[in-house]
Amino acid sequence: MLSFEQKQKIIDSFPELSKKEISLKRLNYHYDESQYEKSIVVEKLHPNGNGFVYVGDLLKYENEVNEKGLVNIRDYDETMLREIIRDAIDYLSEVPDQPIIETWVSSNGTTIELVYEKRSWNIYFQQNLEESFGTKEAAVSYLREEGFKNKQ
Repeated sequence: MLSFEQKQKIIDSFPELSKKEISLKRLNYHYDESQYEKSIVVEKLHPNGNGFVYVGDLLKYENEVNEKGLVNIRDYDETMLREIIRDAIDYLSEVPDQPIIETWVSSNGTTIELVYEKRSWNIYFQQNLEESFGTKEAAVSYLREEGFKNKQ
């Protein structure tokens, strides 16, 4: 487990975050360029090493996130901490726009769509949602395992 000082040094390496001291010697780190009302990326980083990172509804963290959209980073190593902070900043930076749509075809001619919308990679068959993934890599891996190829 990283110490408070090690976590603080890693988080401080993200120039887009600003540090704010709160009660009990804890720290919050804000992303002031957030496209949403929520701006706290790292919440309640405590001298004992405990703390939380806001990931909202990112499916990539669905098994770790609590009802407030926070993931406990107490046992995170440096690589994991850097990745989750980058994901949180990207999440709060995302400006809602048009979905990305890819067409995939199986060997027997079945056509499905892989659609990036609302921060998820969704697979649709005839406008019915079949699966959702937190990353494109996971969705593509699933499609390939099921015998689909990108039509583009």
